[in-house]
Parts: sequence; structure tokens; C-alpha cells
Amino acid sequence: MDHRSKLLKAAEQLFDRHGFTATGMDRLTRDAGMSSRTLYKLAGSKAALIASVLTERDRRFLQRMDVDSLEGLFDALADWIRAEGARGCLFLRAQGETGGNQAAITAALWAHKQALFERIQAILAAETGGREDPVLAEQVMILHEGATAAAVYRGVDAVAAARAAAIALVRAGPS
Repeated sequence: MDHRSKLLKAAEQLFDRHGFTATGMDRLTRDAGMSSRTLYKLAGSKAALIASVLTERDRRFLQRMDVDSLEGLFDALADWIRAEGARGCLFLRAQGETGGNQAAITAALWAHKQALFERIQAILAAETGGREDPVLAEQVMILHEGATAAAVYRGVDAVAAARAAAIALVRAGPS
């Protein structure tokens, strides 16, 4: 594993488990096994490192969500939570902890949420015979997001409840 990959992996684990503000650069250098000079050369700044971590997380998350059914989407979310833990959305946590005033972090958040929304739209179009329904896609997105948040205190069962609600919405037809 190269230095950059090692840094991103260590940073994601620390940020996810301890938060962005609480994770100092000294801890990052120690856990990544590199000097602070190397860390800053690779990352630039903490905000840039957070944005890079989010970009990598986005890639991994969307790869996991690369499914072709609504049931599969929520099953993939449940699998993600089982594998990664239930601490809520790392993107929203980054935005909240940094006050929303870091352009690179905000851009990573919006890109991630837009890509997830597009994935949901594609799944719904396939399940409804090609019909596009952005309102329904938004409702399913909110259920997916809500399941991610509720899993923090309810566990993975929150995903099953959101899955059932999403399926009921789709079966109900156009709003």
C-alpha cells in the first residue's frame, strides 16, 4: 500500500470513530506511520485531507450501492452498516463539524449526495418501467438517509424499516 492510500485509510478510520475536530494531525501521523512532513506533503491541509477521505469514502460507498433493485439498495446499506459500523453519515458529520465553510468538503458532500440520488433514480426507473419520478426518488433518498441516521441508536433494524417503507411507497404508485 502506498503512503497516500495508507494515510487515507488511517484518516478515514480516525475521523469516523473520533470525529474530525478531535482527530489531530499528530494522531494522524502516528496512526498512518509517517512523519508530519510526509503527511502535509500528501494531504496539504486538514480540510484537504478530509475532502480526500470523503472522496475515497464516496467511491467505496457507491460501489457497495451498485445494485439494481430497491431491496438491494437497502440490503447494501445494511451490509455497509454491519461492515463499517453505525455512526451516521460521515459526509454530514464532516459538514457539521467544519461549520459548512470548507468549499472542498461541501463539494464532496454535494457530489456524494447527488450521485446517490442519481443511483436511486436509476433503480426506481428500472422498477417502474422507465418512469422518472424525482419526488419519489427524493422520498426514497430521505428514507435511506434516515435509516443511516437511525441505525446509530436503533442498529441495522432501522434499515429494514426504511426498506419496507420505500417498497410501500413505490407500490403505491405516483404521488
